[in-house]
Amino acid sequence: MTARKMLNYIAEGETLHRGLLKLGESCYVKNLGLKKRHKRASLLNIFLSSLDHVYEALLYTDIDLGSIEADSILNEDYIKLIVKKSGMKYKSAKLKEEKERENTDAVKRPPADPALLTPRPPVVTIMGHVDHGKTTLLDSLRKTQVASMEAGGITQHIGAFLVHLPSGEKITFLDTPGHAAFSAMRARGTSVTDIVILVVAAEDGVMQQTVESIQHAKNAGVPLILAINKCDKPEADPERVKKELMGHDVICEEFGGDVQAVNISALKGENLMVLAEATVALAEMLELKADYTGLVEGTVIESRKDKGKGPVTTAIVQRGTLRKGCVLVAGKTWAKVRFMFDENGKAVDAASPGIPVEIMGWKEVPSAGDEILEVESEQRAHEVVAWRTYVEQKEKMRRDGEVIEAKQKEHRVEYEKKQQKLAHLTWRQRKALLYKTNKHLMFSKPKERTEVDKNVLSVIVKGDVDGSVEAILNILDSYDADHECRLDIIHFGMGDISETDISLAEAFNGVVYGFSVKANETIKKLAAKKGIKIKLHNVIYKLIEDLQDELNSRLPPSVVENTIGTASVLDVFSVTVGKNKIPVAGCRVQKGQLDKKMKFKLIRKGDVIWQGSLSSLKHHKDDVQVIKTGMDCGLSLDKHIEFNIGDEIICYEEKEVQQTTSWDPGF
Repeated sequence: MTARKMLNYIAEGETLHRGLLKLGESCYVKNLGLKKRHKRASLLNIFLSSLDHVYEALLYTDIDLGSIEADSILNEDYIKLIVKKSGMKYKSAKLKEEKERENTDAVKRPPADPALLTPRPPVVTIMGHVDHGKTTLLDSLRKTQVASMEAGGITQHIGAFLVHLPSGEKITFLDTPGHAAFSAMRARGTSVTDIVILVVAAEDGVMQQTVESIQHAKNAGVPLILAINKCDKPEADPERVKKELMGHDVICEEFGGDVQAVNISALKGENLMVLAEATVALAEMLELKADYTGLVEGTVIESRKDKGKGPVTTAIVQRGTLRKGCVLVAGKTWAKVRFMFDENGKAVDAASPGIPVEIMGWKEVPSAGDEILEVESEQRAHEVVAWRTYVEQKEKMRRDGEVIEAKQKEHRVEYEKKQQKLAHLTWRQRKALLYKTNKHLMFSKPKERTEVDKNVLSVIVKGDVDGSVEAILNILDSYDADHECRLDIIHFGMGDISETDISLAEAFNGVVYGFSVKANETIKKLAAKKGIKIKLHNVIYKLIEDLQDELNSRLPPSVVENTIGTASVLDVFSVTVGKNKIPVAGCRVQKGQLDKKMKFKLIRKGDVIWQGSLSSLKHHKDDVQVIKTGMDCGLSLDKHIEFNIGDEIICYEEKEVQQTTSWDPGF
């Protein structure tokens, strides 16, 4: 094998694996005389970055370097010696060709026979702007007080509830957050809903999240019912709301459209049954039906870790009837249903299509929005999860391979440019030149690393449920001020703050942010001992504001000049001190005062000629510390500079002001 060819397998841009494979084939087949079954053997643990390295390693052999040509063959012993002198080990191994795996994923069943379809309750999503009364409306319908338990009156994550109306009808409601931070969760809510009730406050009218909610409903192809809330207030103007909505293609029936509009007061319970009847009427027109038989299909609405129950999901069944003992898969986890609960925490034995239910028995916490499919057995569930994990790993390897290949190409181009510049030198001269060029980097790296670390905020995010964590991460994804301070999310998950979170924060000098979770006293003491900050919040925008403050604290302070006084030069003369003549300016203070302790500038025709301190400040013949407005003085600088009549003297002080990040999270 030639020395040049030995390196070209890597230098030509092959991936490390393929380069080593070719290297091994050439080496073992041509030179080592192995049997045919070993033709796919490869050398492992070798990466020679340039021909210079090979030449240098060959110095330890008895080969005459001057005799090596492009087609020279290296002996097996020399190849082993090069690897050994490079501080590496060689090993021959058979190449294992990976067999293509059979797809064992679970999929939805074909559409059901129309004869098997049975009416089901409609799934209704309450949407609208923050504080327009969505949760209060649900409270009035189901006679509960969820709003009183929510931090700041803001719904923090999706809840699913079954409401029994006096008429005997059932309606499943999804209570989606109205806050801007949860737009992704609202979008997920519309993916399983049949009808959207758009709540708009009569006194506020159309707001930002109102428009977003309309767009989500349109994207999902879901019909709207307009609930104009707070109509009991004196400033309420329902007609204005209807006209504003026309600009967003939401046209009420009285204006010739197909959107039902109901004026309500959620707080006082006015017209709520009218709204419920409108919902039932629209559901009847939609003829909502489902197949109650066969394997279950559904959607995860919310997921969380519960200390007593373990991983728990709130789900809506869309096909089949869910019972205890069913084996389910969702994402890359599975469950054998142990218990099911309704929205009031009461155990239930079965859940049919359109019914929300809380499911216990998951091995891990699935993600909100994951599709739930029932499978025949636990063994089948293992197969599905294994296949999905395998597919995800293959996709990750493919993406990583693309990144590595791009980096290799970039490095190869840079290397070739450097080699071209050094082509006229011998390999010894190139080695010496490269060492001299890169020597300073060995000393600069520690300092550079320190500077970088100061300008990085590493965070760990823990939330109560999957949807909350997702919403926070979506906000952090909008961070666009890495040039000011880099924001690194080193870990995120659900559940209370743990010792692992503290250890991670210590390793990365990070901050732990908890949303609607707790940190026990042991964890708090451990964090205090290690100097780790734990920030706990129950309202998401408070958490983001806290994070912004932390980012601001990582920014270097900016220096602001505060002008103390200004004076104009009226006359110029000089004073002899020893053998030297010192320029002196006769000045009059125009504004503020001149303080000798402060810093000064000399301005001439708008340009700064000098900055520094005064060497003397006199009033008549007396040395003084301060000259006030309207007084005359004589002054000299700490540097020999000639004054001109009309020059301006500025007295100022420098103050450090904390910078603020330019990142705008949107609220």
